[in-house]
Amino acid sequence: MNEPCLEVLVGDITGLAVDAIVNAANESLLGGGGVDGAIHRAAGPGLLAECRRLPEVRPGVRCPTGEARITSGHALRARFVVHVVGPVWEGGDDGEPALLAACYRNALRLARERDIGSIAFPAISCGVFGYPRDRAATVAIASVREVLSAAPLPRRVVFCCFDDAMAREYRALLDGS
Repeated sequence: MNEPCLEVLVGDITGLAVDAIVNAANESLLGGGGVDGAIHRAAGPGLLAECRRLPEVRPGVRCPTGEARITSGHALRARFVVHVVGPVWEGGDDGEPALLAACYRNALRLARERDIGSIAFPAISCGVFGYPRDRAATVAIASVREVLSAAPLPRRVVFCCFDDAMAREYRALLDGS
């Protein structure tokens, strides 16, 4: 059996030719800034309409931190969008690593349930949520490897970085293993 492929790319996650892209969303799932806003813009109004139909678990919250929800990709190349809500960095002692790891595990669980062969992740929580890049990359790679060691689907996982500095963090970890 072939090992799953883990790769690092710098670019726009909305244009990738993968089965699913992961959206670093907020709890409302109704769009926002950064990657969330870019995905909503590229997917078109159907994504917002579908997100609005997802049930709220409490007022204004469709996806609590650490959890994942899945929608279709609408106008994106990807067939699916997996929405995750990463933690806001508060210094690392408020459960941030466990919540960030849960984002990756839950996204991959949904991918397996839908038989998704390829998925792309942004650097979850590294934008306005302030998670340190090196720590976030360590959690991301460790979490993905842990899940894929138990069930090697998806076969291809892309860490799609907005800039070269973030890509270097991922590549250093992948090359050092």
